[in-house]
Amino acid sequence: MRLFIASVLLTGTAIAGAASALSAKEAAPAAPADTGSKPQLGAFGFDDKGMDKSVAPGDDFYGYANGAWAKNTPIPADKSNYGMFTALDDLSKERVKGILDAVKGDPASIVGRAYSSYLDTATVEARGLAPIQPWLGKIKALNDKAGYTALIVEGVKMGVSGPLRGYVGQDDKLPENYIFTMSQGGTGLPDRDMYLVDNPKMMAIRTAYVAHLAKLLQLAGEQNAGARAAAVMALETEIAKVQWTREDSSDAAKTYNKYTLAQTAQFSTPTFDVQAGLKALSPKIDQVLISQPTAIKAIAGILDKAPIAVLKDQMMLRSLDSLSSYLPDAISNENFAFYGTVLQGTPQREARWKQAVSFTEGALGDAVGKEYAAKYFPPEYKAEMNKLVANVLDAMGRRIDGLPWMQPQTKARAKAKLKNFTVKVGYPDQWREYVGLEVKSDDLFGNAIRSNQFDYQYMLDKLGEPVRKWEWGMLPQTVNAYANFGMMEVVFPAAILQPPFFDPKADPAVNYGGIGAVIGHEISHHFDDQGAKYDEKGALADWWTPADVAAFEAASKKLVAQYDAYEALPGEHVKGEFTLGENIGDLAGLTIAYDAYKHSLGGKQAPVIGGYTGDQRFYLGWAQIWRRNYREANLRQRLLTDPHAPSIQRAWVVRNLDPWYAAYKPKPGQKLYLAPAQRVKIW
Repeated sequence: MRLFIASVLLTGTAIAGAASALSAKEAAPAAPADTGSKPQLGAFGFDDKGMDKSVAPGDDFYGYANGAWAKNTPIPADKSNYGMFTALDDLSKERVKGILDAVKGDPASIVGRAYSSYLDTATVEARGLAPIQPWLGKIKALNDKAGYTALIVEGVKMGVSGPLRGYVGQDDKLPENYIFTMSQGGTGLPDRDMYLVDNPKMMAIRTAYVAHLAKLLQLAGEQNAGARAAAVMALETEIAKVQWTREDSSDAAKTYNKYTLAQTAQFSTPTFDVQAGLKALSPKIDQVLISQPTAIKAIAGILDKAPIAVLKDQMMLRSLDSLSSYLPDAISNENFAFYGTVLQGTPQREARWKQAVSFTEGALGDAVGKEYAAKYFPPEYKAEMNKLVANVLDAMGRRIDGLPWMQPQTKARAKAKLKNFTVKVGYPDQWREYVGLEVKSDDLFGNAIRSNQFDYQYMLDKLGEPVRKWEWGMLPQTVNAYANFGMMEVVFPAAILQPPFFDPKADPAVNYGGIGAVIGHEISHHFDDQGAKYDEKGALADWWTPADVAAFEAASKKLVAQYDAYEALPGEHVKGEFTLGENIGDLAGLTIAYDAYKHSLGGKQAPVIGGYTGDQRFYLGWAQIWRRNYREANLRQRLLTDPHAPSIQRAWVVRNLDPWYAAYKPKPGQKLYLAPAQRVKIW
């Protein structure tokens, strides 16, 4: 998806308009109103019981700060990984459950009806595949390739993944306008490498995937399932071969390719008519951004050559997988067995109530979020957070002023860009409404389809309208934060503004090392390898001098090499180029937050607390937020699909910062030690 929103932690949830050693109980308060006078973690906001002081900070700062936590914290059976983010996410789900339980069964409550429909497993099981059969029948009745495009369009609106993906977002070069953007799709595995790389792990995934497809066909009552599944796999492998890499697909300049509706005819084939599909989606589409034009054209050609029977089988399989959560356990368990267990290593599904919470939030997010924000985000949190953001923004301005490699004219525009930022904290000032969406307490599948169609139309309706700057890309109860380049904004939902990230009662050093670094991370995204391509108005433009670009790229290459060298699993390394934007965000964010912390002291020396200096506590605050244990399968997939480095390596970014060396005295020869000339400095 080509929406240039960068987040502190990519959770796998879409951020477009469609739709982490603490236990969960220790991770956050029962309710924010319970503020007291002491920090909620440890003596000063850091859980020192989670440390392993037998580890030298200079060898492994993550292990030093978090080793005992990592050793003593199991991953729950329904999780692919577990840490600060997931602990707080569990807390959010518990809180939302309380909100939804209060209206469950209330016919007057739209969220109550949606929640009840997911919990009504008896009705779901009794109806079996009957709710999806009309759609599957429509697919099976397709005998003419000319009807393929119309079915794809209908499926996309229902929430079925297709050969292409599309959304309405800002035009990167004209950010005051909305435009429809189209990108590559057509595969059921999360990354092209899973089809193309020949090592034992990837080959095992492919074998399991074909078995999964065959099982779905059998559950749908289809014959000759094995051969048909193999044929779909062969089709998707051909598609994977022409798809762009994630590195190229993340490049804002390479993926900005604008076409008129008439010009999209060049991508069309008799089987897959791209132009006709766009017309069918919305009469408002007169221009389109195509992220990977060579891939789109090649995919259309592959589909044109494929037998219609294989195209129908793939569409049927994509429908069963995409909509599995709203179907009986036979289907949803099979989907989880592959995507949850094989790919992520997760032993069991979440409890039904957790799934119901996620469904209700997905269908009616703002309606739920409005209640969450009112109940769980006190005004003092927002006021304190706004102060922190202002301090970090000021620190970024000072960093720009002092950059030795940036030219004066570029500095002036960078400062102007900083002044144009919009800061959003906690929750939206305006909430989305759901007038016209039909939700029934006894119709889960129907609710899901109607909600998907409603959301897709809501998105399409933006075309030709003023940009909705009040909209958020995350819900208040989401444990994350993001930067939106076109909107010129940094956004911090309520749920992340809790310990260990933020606690008004904690030592400021810990807060600056935690949420302060998150703030700096999101601010610096606007100046990372992609964000820096957007000017002070949020438009994709060349506004740096050649000398600026050369200096920035030289430092970036050093950071790429540093992360390329990290072996996260035996024989499997972090991809430095793919994770560059987030690594710049961590490096710059921590640098900026440190400056803001020191400035906040007003020239005074921070007191020693618990035997730690202020600077030591600052870096402990940073390391603490990255506590996370992974299942091997989950980590392996993240190395392919997650633009963030694993948590251990994120904590290690401190090795580039001179004040960390002064604070912890790492010595030459220790694993994290870098000579001053080797330390990467960008912002």
